Amino acid sequence: HAPFNLRRSIMRMIQAEKKAAEAGKPARILAKMNALTDPTVIKALYEASQVGVTVDLIVRGTCCLKPGIKGISDNIRVISVVGRFLEHSRVYYFENNPNQVFCSSADWMERNLSNRIEVCFPVIKKKWANRIVNEMELYLTDKVQSWSLTSDGSYSQEDPKETESLGVQSILQKSLGRL
Repeated sequence: HAPFNLRRSIMRMIQAEKKAAEAGKPARILAKMNALTDPTVIKALYEASQVGVTVDLIVRGTCCLKPGIKGISDNIRVISVVGRFLEHSRVYYFENNPNQVFCSSADWMERNLSNRIEVCFPVIKKKWANRIVNEMELYLTDKVQSWSLTSDGSYSQEDPKETESLGVQSILQKSLGRL
């Protein structure tokens, strides 16, 4: 719960991924949120990237982290997916945590982690955790509605005509068979 221990828990999980990478194990953080502005979390993600943790971030709005900076954030990718639906899900995946998937009300922002009441809970049932991760992976393959954040702070988009015909929101909508 924020503001009580959520930041500390997130930092502990980032550190665990960092330690796994330093030990030569696969290490990955995959997170989906609306905003990433917290300086402490950003610094920890940079440090994790520097030791080989793969960090994939799906940040719909404001992101103060700069991916792709040589020696600092080489292993970090940030995309923003903007489509028909205004999404508010916040999901965190830490490969080396016993409970790998978490859903939350909190963005990784100082105001959310320090000044608001927010919750974060693990997805215990493996079936649902796997489904959530698989759906997050779809976001990373989207070339129609996604924009990649570059190291200079600008966004770029691949030409949708050159890639798939459906964005992730349409794919998920069809998989649900409704909407």
